[in-house]
Amino acid sequence: MSLALLFPGQGSQSVGMGRALCELSPAARLVFDEADDVLGFSLTKLCFEGPEETLRLTANTQPAILTHSVAAYEDLRARFPERLEGAAFAAGHSLGEYSADVAAGVLRFSEAVLLVRERGKFMQDAVPAGVGAMAAIVGLAADSVEAACAEAAQGEIVAPANYNSPEQTVIAGHAAAVERASQACLSRGAKRAIPLAVSAPFHCALMSPARDRMRPLLERAAVEPARIPVVTNVDARPEQDGAALRAALVRQIDSPVRWVETVRLLAREGVDRALEIGPGNVLAGLVKRIEKGIRVEGYAG
Repeated sequence: MSLALLFPGQGSQSVGMGRALCELSPAARLVFDEADDVLGFSLTKLCFEGPEETLRLTANTQPAILTHSVAAYEDLRARFPERLEGAAFAAGHSLGEYSADVAAGVLRFSEAVLLVRERGKFMQDAVPAGVGAMAAIVGLAADSVEAACAEAAQGEIVAPANYNSPEQTVIAGHAAAVERASQACLSRGAKRAIPLAVSAPFHCALMSPARDRMRPLLERAAVEPARIPVVTNVDARPEQDGAALRAALVRQIDSPVRWVETVRLLAREGVDRALEIGPGNVLAGLVKRIEKGIRVEGYAG
C-alpha cells in the first residue's frame, strides 16, 4: 500500500497562513522569501497580516496557496522526511496541481509562483464582473447535474466545473444559465443548490481567454520528468512526462476538475494513505466522501 501527496486549491486561504510554519522552519521561510523576491512584493506580509480582502483577490490567493503548500512540503522534507516515505503519487485540486508539480520536481517553485500569479490575473480578467457565476449542487448524481446543465444552457454556457464528491458537483457558466441549471437540479431532486461567492466562473468554457493567455507562458516554462506520477485534473490519470504535465495545466483552465475520478484512481492503484499538504482541510473531507479506505492526514506546519 502507498501514500499520495495532495495539495489544496483556491478557497483554502486565510490571514495568518504560514506564519507559525515559518517561525519553526528555516526551510519553509526560504520558500516564502523566494516568493517575495520573485514576485517583487511581500507575499509573506500579505499571508501573515492580510488584509483579508486583498488576500482573497485571485491574483494574490493563487501564489499564496502555492507558496504555503510548497513551504509545508519543504518543511516536511527537512524535518520530517519519514512522513513522506512511500509517496507514490501526487495530485492537487485545480491550483493545487501546480503545487503537486513542484513537489514532484516537474516545475521549479520560482517559475510556478510567477505562473500562478499570472493565471490568477488571467482568470479574473476572462469574464467581466457579474457575467459569470458558480454554484455547488449537493445531493444529486453527476450525470443528472450534467443533464440539467444541458437543458438549462439555452445558448449560454453552464457545465460542471468541479466533480468534488459523489454528492457535490460545482457548476459554472453565465450567471443566468447557472441559476436556470440550479433550479433544474433542484427539480431533479438535488438537496441544495448553493451560489458560491467567487470572483469568476472557473473551469468552464468562459475561461478560454485565460487558457489562451496562459498557453505561451506555460510553453516557455522549463519542465522535468516527475519523480512520482502526478494525477492530472483534466484526465484523472497519472503522468510523469514533463511536457504532458505542462500541457495538462493549459487544458485544466477551462476544463472540469475530475477529483472524484482522481481519488478513485488512487484507490485502485493501492493508495491507502494521503497527506494533505498546505492550508485547510477541504481535500480530507472530499476524499472521505469518495473513498473511505483512504486515510487522510493534514500538514500545514
